[in-house]
Amino acid sequence: MTHFRAAYVDFIQKYGLRMAMSVGLSLATFQASAQDVKVPALTLPPSSLLSPEAVKVITRQQAIRPPDFAGDIVAARTFWGSYNDARLAEMRAHFRTGTQRTIIGGVSVDLVTPAEGIPSHNAHRILINVHGGAFLWGAGSGALVEAIPIAATMHVKVVTVDYRLAPEHHYPAASQDITAVYAALLKDYTPGNIGIYGCSAGGIIAAQSIAWIKKEGLPRPGALGTFCGTGSSYQGDSAYLSDPLTSGAARKEAELPRTLATSYMEGIAPDDPVAYPLISDKQLAGFPPVLQIAGSRDFAASILTWQHRRLSGLGVASDLQIFDGLGHAFFMWPDMPESLEAYRLIAHFFDRHLGTEAAEHR
Repeated sequence: MTHFRAAYVDFIQKYGLRMAMSVGLSLATFQASAQDVKVPALTLPPSSLLSPEAVKVITRQQAIRPPDFAGDIVAARTFWGSYNDARLAEMRAHFRTGTQRTIIGGVSVDLVTPAEGIPSHNAHRILINVHGGAFLWGAGSGALVEAIPIAATMHVKVVTVDYRLAPEHHYPAASQDITAVYAALLKDYTPGNIGIYGCSAGGIIAAQSIAWIKKEGLPRPGALGTFCGTGSSYQGDSAYLSDPLTSGAARKEAELPRTLATSYMEGIAPDDPVAYPLISDKQLAGFPPVLQIAGSRDFAASILTWQHRRLSGLGVASDLQIFDGLGHAFFMWPDMPESLEAYRLIAHFFDRHLGTEAAEHR
């Protein structure tokens, strides 16, 4: 939760107004309108639906105070690298997996396998994980934090991709890297047996990658998971309410930009349907079955509920799971039953929608 929220708030504060104006919004747009509602100050207790373990985890999350990195990407990556190292230690305490660093399709990846072995019905299945990290960090331990619990829970191979990061690289670098890995896997797996999932920035890139895979003329994968982010800028009530509800910070006053407030997407038009597939009926109608997961206090909750409605209206199989009282990327913390439940939901979703047949060798 704290992981991406701090970066998101920093980007909105520094770049939100400038980027919004670059797509045609005037200063007058940011003035309060007659529809604004004055909300009285309040103290919000933890949700009554949370487990005791979740309440303890939230206390730990709230104690994390990222420093002001002042644009120092090395310092930011060092800080969040240590954060992810701590989460990885917790994951390894819960789950037994093996990890192999390798190259697939010319891209560095970590291949994660369950220590207990892979059952026969998963022998011809594989998942691609797209790690989060504000488009700026998350490779290594952050990627393994997302791959390990799913590999162990579903008893399946997971490839987590070390895609190119901002600010050194820009869109569509990550989509190209995911597609390169996917294309290479098609030599050994049928497309319907391959699932793609990601969290936060990884959820956004995962959705973008479906559009990029289509653009490249490749068959679509069997299923998609977009967790705490998807193929759109963050919009709706939750983008305003998340900070006050999770940290007590004041809500953002500026209008939400139509584009993602990150250097990775800078200069990309907001009406580009491959970069922002959620705006396009044509793109969404071609999506495989999609699972959306977020906490109710996640700034991504609103956009995920909107995606779910859009997909359902287009006849695309779509599941939405909102965990009450939890914030952004909550399942990066395995020491609570809600996270274990999320892993089971993800495993069950891919188990329902992926095929099991062996690929025909060409």
